[in-house]
Amino acid sequence: MTASEFSALLVLATATSFTPGPNTTLSTALAANFGLRHSLRFVCAVPVGWGLLLALCAGGLGTLIVAQPALRWAILVGGCAYLLWMAWKLWGSRSLSQVKSERLQVTFLQGVGLQFLNIKAWMLALSIVAGWIAGRSDALERFVHVLPLMLAFALFSNLLYAAVGSLLRHWLAGPVVDGVATGARLLAFNRVMACALVLTAAWMLASGLGAPVTATGTAP
Repeated sequence: MTASEFSALLVLATATSFTPGPNTTLSTALAANFGLRHSLRFVCAVPVGWGLLLALCAGGLGTLIVAQPALRWAILVGGCAYLLWMAWKLWGSRSLSQVKSERLQVTFLQGVGLQFLNIKAWMLALSIVAGWIAGRSDALERFVHVLPLMLAFALFSNLLYAAVGSLLRHWLAGPVVDGVATGARLLAFNRVMACALVLTAAWMLASGLGAPVTATGTAP
């Protein structure tokens, strides 16, 4: 891989990993409500799921699935439904005890599976395969170099967002009135996160209405 190719990959990885999306939003919300330690299973699930997704796309299965309208829409609808369900859970949560009673949590396997319902993740994986891996004589070597780089970006971007959410945790429990934490800030925060998830779902759906994916993994 040339220096220009590697630089372009770094720019793409930074722009896609550190901008707000379904993964970073959930990482922030989970850490703010449950603490950093609890959110780590989802933070770690993101690179694992995305790594499996990239491997499938590099093997050619990703292009086959996304190119099929029915399967592509199944991914879109499933991903949007999951994000809307999480948004609904977040909307009315104003205290840590209430969040726990509502079982607002994402398991490791759910976090891995969410990557396969994220059309943005599919398109990114297909774009990387088409632009940096597919059709190259050293495709396997390139995949071996690209995979750990993208996994690192997925891990550290979500860890950063989770750390921010964790730092806000105690402040969000207030303001304190008569010695009791009202949770008004947490309620407002959770509703902002819920709106972000709804907007993300809407963006994913709008993207699905765009140009179809070609055999090379990019829009024509």
